[in-house]
Amino acid sequence: MFKDKVVVITGGAQGIGEALSKEFTKLGAHVCIIDQQSNHYFQGDLADGQVIQQFAAKVIEDYGGLDLLINNAAPLFKGLTECSYEEFNLALSVGVTAPFMLTKLFADYFKPGASIINISSTRDRMSQAHSESYSAAKGGISALTRSLAVTLAGKVRVNSISPGWIDTTNTIASPSDDLQHLVHRIGQVEDVVHAVKFLASPEAGFITGEDLTLDGGMSKLMIYHDDAGWTYHP
Repeated sequence: MFKDKVVVITGGAQGIGEALSKEFTKLGAHVCIIDQQSNHYFQGDLADGQVIQQFAAKVIEDYGGLDLLINNAAPLFKGLTECSYEEFNLALSVGVTAPFMLTKLFADYFKPGASIINISSTRDRMSQAHSESYSAAKGGISALTRSLAVTLAGKVRVNSISPGWIDTTNTIASPSDDLQHLVHRIGQVEDVVHAVKFLASPEAGFITGEDLTLDGGMSKLMIYHDDAGWTYHP
């Protein structure tokens, strides 16, 4: 299904992005990643507008167009007491501006049946204290997804995925961590990979402008003090 397709992945050298890169490469796709870490295709900072333009130009020069854009690069995670003005704007630059600009630069080069998948987060609707820069960026990418789906109607399908707790470091979860999820386990990177492949496939051809929550049901569980084994310790 993805053989010889051109797949662009931001933040593709680590975590979820690395897993996506390996999977699409295994399936025969031409994978073009951008990451600040060293990688096989393009090393650069998505907070730099000139870097974004250089990266897009290279993809177009190398392949003439693309079939799938996955905006995965993670924004800075800082909160109200520590995050500076510059750092907050940096988070928005990576998490919202870069996906917008890449879509703009690739707009005339998407191939028939093309798709954009933005990696958002359940933190766009539920939060921990001191997570403002990350949460704001994820809220922005969720709103951007819906808007781009309308603008690119009939040309490119645009959807997002909102992962919850995804283990990217092979951590052994505690039983209580697992039980916070209705499926009784925390998420794995493979769960995100499967969801991306589905939304990018022809089987999802009637889906656009949507967000797929991928959190094992964690955001559906109502938690009360002394209920179902939970105790609140402020």
